[in-house]
Amino acid sequence: MVKLGLRGERQAALSGAGRRLVPASQEEAQGAEVDGAAEAAPSFAGFARWRAQADASDYLHYFTCRRWALMAPVLLVGAVLMSILSGTIPGALSALCMGLGAALCLPASIHARLERRVVHDGWRRYPLMVIAIFLPMALFGFGAARWTNLHPELGWSITVNVFVIVVLMATALLANRLTSIIGATIGLWGGASLDEASLASFTLLAIGGIIGLLMAVRQAANAASQSLQNAEREREQRRAEQLLHEYEQTGQGWFWETDRQGRITYVTKSIAALLGGSPSDIEGKPFTGMFLLEAGGHEGERTLVFHLNTRSSFQDLGVRAATGEKDERWWSISGRPVLDQFNNFMGFRGSGTDLTEKRRSQAHVTQLARFDSLTKLANRFQMSEWLEKILTSPRIETRACAVFLLDLDRFKQVNDTMGHPAGDALLKQVAERLSGTVGDRGRVGRLGGDEFQVILHGAQNREGLAHLARRIIENLSQPYTIDEARVTIGASVGIALCPDDGMTADALIRNADLALYAAKGGGRGRHHFYDEDLHSDAKERQQLEQDLRDAIANGALELHYQPQVRTTSEKITGFEALLRWNHPVHGYISPAKFVPVAEETGLVAQIGEWALRTACADLAKWPEEVRVAVNVSPLQFANPALPAIVTSAIAAAGVTPGRLELEITESVFLGDDKTTETMFSALKNLGVRLALDDFGTGYSSLGYLKKAPFDKIKIDQSFVRGATIQGSRNGAIISSIVNLAEALGMETTAEGVETLDELDLVRMLGCSHVQGYIYERPLNAQGVLGKLAEGLIAAAKGPRSARPARQTMLRKVVLEHGTHSYEGTVRNISQRGAMIEGLWNVPVGTTFGVHLSEGYVVMATSRWCKEDRMGLEFAQPLDLDGNGAVLFAPVRTRRETPDVPPLRRTA
Repeated sequence: MVKLGLRGERQAALSGAGRRLVPASQEEAQGAEVDGAAEAAPSFAGFARWRAQADASDYLHYFTCRRWALMAPVLLVGAVLMSILSGTIPGALSALCMGLGAALCLPASIHARLERRVVHDGWRRYPLMVIAIFLPMALFGFGAARWTNLHPELGWSITVNVFVIVVLMATALLANRLTSIIGATIGLWGGASLDEASLASFTLLAIGGIIGLLMAVRQAANAASQSLQNAEREREQRRAEQLLHEYEQTGQGWFWETDRQGRITYVTKSIAALLGGSPSDIEGKPFTGMFLLEAGGHEGERTLVFHLNTRSSFQDLGVRAATGEKDERWWSISGRPVLDQFNNFMGFRGSGTDLTEKRRSQAHVTQLARFDSLTKLANRFQMSEWLEKILTSPRIETRACAVFLLDLDRFKQVNDTMGHPAGDALLKQVAERLSGTVGDRGRVGRLGGDEFQVILHGAQNREGLAHLARRIIENLSQPYTIDEARVTIGASVGIALCPDDGMTADALIRNADLALYAAKGGGRGRHHFYDEDLHSDAKERQQLEQDLRDAIANGALELHYQPQVRTTSEKITGFEALLRWNHPVHGYISPAKFVPVAEETGLVAQIGEWALRTACADLAKWPEEVRVAVNVSPLQFANPALPAIVTSAIAAAGVTPGRLELEITESVFLGDDKTTETMFSALKNLGVRLALDDFGTGYSSLGYLKKAPFDKIKIDQSFVRGATIQGSRNGAIISSIVNLAEALGMETTAEGVETLDELDLVRMLGCSHVQGYIYERPLNAQGVLGKLAEGLIAAAKGPRSARPARQTMLRKVVLEHGTHSYEGTVRNISQRGAMIEGLWNVPVGTTFGVHLSEGYVVMATSRWCKEDRMGLEFAQPLDLDGNGAVLFAPVRTRRETPDVPPLRRTA
């Protein structure tokens, strides 16, 4: 029996190759071709019933077939054999009968078509069978018998054998049509009996006819029963095929089949289209070619190959489809081996469903559980999981790693001034830069807020980690564009290593966090490695916070005032209020140390309001022509109640609003929106003066000067320092600021003037006011009253010029001169030169290439030498960090930072 398979079964069911089920009420209306459906007779009393409409090759219902035409040459060949074997030729009547019998077989197609127009159980098909089958055989039998009787040399031995051959060929051509075979046999022998016309032959023929009739009746009964069974089976098969077809069409699933070599013999049309062809194009190709088995090495894919090789059933295996689509497509497939009746393996047959949406949903759930929804980086849970996996590795040498904790500087200002949507957009850009900087060296995650984490697996050297930390800080400090506004932030990095700084995840994270606090405490925009001293620093910081709260509660904070002097008259016009804290144990503590603590703990607003009220109260005791300047933090500026607080302070002190000057930094313009304009308008309506502090060190856009109603621009001390050094560009910057201020009708104050050279320069460049040690250090309230009692004239006192600040250290360097290299030790260094120890009797004017760090070489010339020490002058000034310390690495872009660190996000 031939195995059709899925495709053969479907085609047999959907085409006309098998019986079709049609309503009996429609049978009369249907005509058919030879291979088509038979025209049905009217049903009983119009009763609508399902009947089997048989095919032309259905031997259960039809007596004739088109192949019967082949019986004509068979009969002629039989006649030729009889003639050749006997050496005789038939007579005219014999030849006529035999030829007529052969001729009547030729229109078999016409007979079959006529029979198809008669319902399969109608009586009219019996006469047609007599004409088409019985009569030709009878004529041939009569002619052959007459020929045999007339020519004794022919003999019945030859004729009987020819008859046997003819009957066998008729049996083969009629294909199990038992009634037709009986008719053909009786016709052949009946025709032969007519020539002899003996009673015995007719008796035997009658007996044979009765037996044949009984067999035909039995065959008809069997045919009717089998027809009903076939009809029911066809109905079930057709229904199943329709359901499967609809199942495939709806896209809920699909089917496949392979042969024993694993080649595809059937696949659903829609799946073939996804694979880039039609079913015929896919057939014959390896079944495994439908999937990307090596794409990800998933367990399901390896299991599929295993089952195919072992010829075992499988269920719901997930595999990636080889559809070539941009987005991944996943299928769930099931299959079972197909065996024949002898248990021989014939191939696989199974089904599949689409898993794509389910996997996407699972991926989305995983994304939410393990990744940060805003930046798409790993979240705290996944980073902790990965770090724990490293630290619990079976091999000790594979547990080495480094942990970076990053915190963004000035990010809180962006949120406070521009809003949280802008802050979110900034975090996305930070995540992209951080991921790009770290690259494949480690994994990057966001812990929450503006805190990020980097984990580097494997043994790390501190020099390489320091270089990576500097690159991270540098890249994250480049300007960002948010809502068409330019935003600049910074970053601080704390670093802890395993096993040096801890063997557990908690210990590493805690120590990296301490290192981060140390980096921020050192001026921000820095990196810091963990060391044991940081534990004591953390305790000290915690104690400092508590002491600061006590100081605020007990009124232990002080305001000191530094004079602001007009350059043309050297007359004091006002004082800037500077915050000071005289700690009962540690004495005066630098604002750079306790102001960040106040910012992180949220105490800065309370301190700011106290400073404003205290300054106004002290101002009331000063001459009317003297003003006071008070710094306003971005957090205070963003408070809608600020105008009311200022009004209350002025009213309580009883001073003129024009004597109060509020110093505001550029960072308030990060969110250049209506809220900022409204605040400026409200403050200006109070009558107070407004000064732009630390100009040029932060937000680097001049657009806000068109709208902001400033009365004064304060030039940051970073531009004043070093302005008198030959080759410095600071003087040009100061001149530009002064010209800009004059064009806008504003005053200018140069901060941090400490030498007479600097005073002469800023006076020559046109600054209207000067503030710095050249005139006076900050005074307490009593000192101010004493100073004012002497008069408003200030006298400049100080050195003519300043020597560049030097850092004392012991640092190994390499010096190159020509083709020779020498090792030396830096004893102290400044921006313009250094003292090197280790080289003897170096001639003055000798040029060296000094390797300050890996990849960073500066040219220098010896200016003096004494024994093993010499002084070098650098060809180009070195870069400084935010605290004025020399940087031992090149920077592409350097931006000065304000003295007072900005706010940061608190937990």
